[in-house]
Amino acid sequence: MKLDLTIFLSAVIGAQAVFATPIRSRTPYSVKETHNVPRKWKNLGRAAGDHMLHLQIGLKQDKFDELDRHLYEAPVSDPNHSRYGNHLSFEDVTELVKPAEETLDLVHEWLLTNGVRELAYSPAKDWINIYIDVESAEKLLDTEYSVFQHEDGSALVRTSHWSLPAHLHEHIDTVQPTTSFMRSAPQKSDYIQFDQPYTPPGYKPPTNETIAKVCRLFTVTIECFQTLYGTIDYQQKVPGINKIAFNNYLGQRPIRPDVFSFLQKYRPEAAPNAYAFKSIEIDGGPAAQNTSLTFEQAAGDDISKEANLDAQTILGMTYPQPVYSYSTGGSPPFLPDINTPTNTNEPYLTWVNYVMGQKDVPQVISSSYGDDEQTVPKSYADRVCKQYAQLGARGISLLVSSGDGGLGGEDSSGCLTNDGKNTTTFIPSFPPSCPYVTAVGATQEFEPEVAAFRAPGLGPDNKTHGFYASGSGFSNYFDRPSYQDAVVPAYVSALGGLYEGLYNKNGRSYPDLAAQGLYFAFWWNGTESSISGTSASCPLMSSIISLVNDELISCGKPPLGFLNPWLYSKGYKGFTDILGGNTSSCGTAGFPVTKGWDPITGFGTPSCSNSQKTRVIYNSDPLFIETE
Repeated sequence: MKLDLTIFLSAVIGAQAVFATPIRSRTPYSVKETHNVPRKWKNLGRAAGDHMLHLQIGLKQDKFDELDRHLYEAPVSDPNHSRYGNHLSFEDVTELVKPAEETLDLVHEWLLTNGVRELAYSPAKDWINIYIDVESAEKLLDTEYSVFQHEDGSALVRTSHWSLPAHLHEHIDTVQPTTSFMRSAPQKSDYIQFDQPYTPPGYKPPTNETIAKVCRLFTVTIECFQTLYGTIDYQQKVPGINKIAFNNYLGQRPIRPDVFSFLQKYRPEAAPNAYAFKSIEIDGGPAAQNTSLTFEQAAGDDISKEANLDAQTILGMTYPQPVYSYSTGGSPPFLPDINTPTNTNEPYLTWVNYVMGQKDVPQVISSSYGDDEQTVPKSYADRVCKQYAQLGARGISLLVSSGDGGLGGEDSSGCLTNDGKNTTTFIPSFPPSCPYVTAVGATQEFEPEVAAFRAPGLGPDNKTHGFYASGSGFSNYFDRPSYQDAVVPAYVSALGGLYEGLYNKNGRSYPDLAAQGLYFAFWWNGTESSISGTSASCPLMSSIISLVNDELISCGKPPLGFLNPWLYSKGYKGFTDILGGNTSSCGTAGFPVTKGWDPITGFGTPSCSNSQKTRVIYNSDPLFIETE
């Protein structure tokens, strides 16, 4: 991440810093956070003392409660407010989240006393970044770092607990990497290469002639999405002002020749944009690749599939809008060693802190990555979620995929707690569990659409493919936000005690919306194929929201920004309720798909009426994307 301010404080306390002496503190150390090592990880022993860490220290944000009030109650996101859409500026948000001077002074004193002189700040100074070796970090945090290895062979340097001087507990929210065992992964189900149409047993094609002409189950194309969701004839009015972006983590990068081939077939007028969309690299993230994959890359590396999917879907749906590709790497530049042969830096925080430092940010951002919530330390999840709230306050819509494992996996063997007791439970995902994002689930088929589900078995290519179910759940970290009060308690009550004790009925529930997510037409390594997952649904829904923003901006209205308060109060009227589909997971039948909101498809998919107009309820007036 390019940080806005780097300072050297060597003269601030002068002779007070005696680096050869033991750690000194105003108050004794006590444990700040403990997080159980997740299943599938084993401790290989102490980490080397000279292994370098990039520690990110999250300071308490002095006026976050006021920002939260702006976001929920005031004109920012409440559609019932007379000044709905009055989003905060970059400067407004920075002022609200900056730490108190006392917090900065006390943390500086602690760092300097322990020999940490080179600090780097986020724009609001609510994050301090330092580069430090393991031996020094252990003294700073009164802990021990070890090398942990996952059953898949990957390794990282972490600890199960860390401490702070008692007087700093109220001033520091989190320090990472410490207890985080995140394994952020693209929410894509599979990749299938097959040349012929495929119709699974029992599938009923649409009877609507217009939809039937362009939509088939394998593969689903841009023209089908445009027809199904009523945007096929919409002419954009302010594409230079209205923009959209997508995230890439873990070395993902779009391959421009693949994107070009896809667009040339399915959206020919957009094909030149395959080489024109903007690639933004953060912390050494890889740039969009201008050449085709090499033989070595194609043989042992499929990391471009998710990025290709996002680029192809968004460029195909939103042309001629400007599109931005964010690729986030690790900081400092990753160098494999005996401790960590693969890059294990925390991706979400690095990306969102970079974006929060920019004054010009696309109005919609799609992110198709997630982790089991229980592998993410609560303090870290809470702070990243608060960073997402800052995006919403600035009028930016952040959409995330809900996951592909249903309630946590196919059977109960993977649906276990991380508290050492291995109790059967449903496993929510992060970041869709964050109340400040809009989570997108997946549907399949067309008339009607149903919740996406596929049991393990033979696919269109006659190869065995794994379990896939649209991700759903209730957070164990975040309470139910007020915007869900009108629908979630009623849904839970109607369950009549079903799955009692397996989920947190008072937690933030997701997804909020859904879109097609099975067998997308897709191009990779010079070959047409298909790909599935909420990784597909999220960029598709993001594209629809971006087209709505185009209409709003052209009418002199602000973009939608943080969607959820609007969505749950009146925006849901612009979406088609999904009433069926299988959600079996964690060895259960899963939550039922019901009339109205449900935790599998949310409020459903973008609505297309008989008059071919997609209706969007905005404030007291309906807006229409004209498609006639």
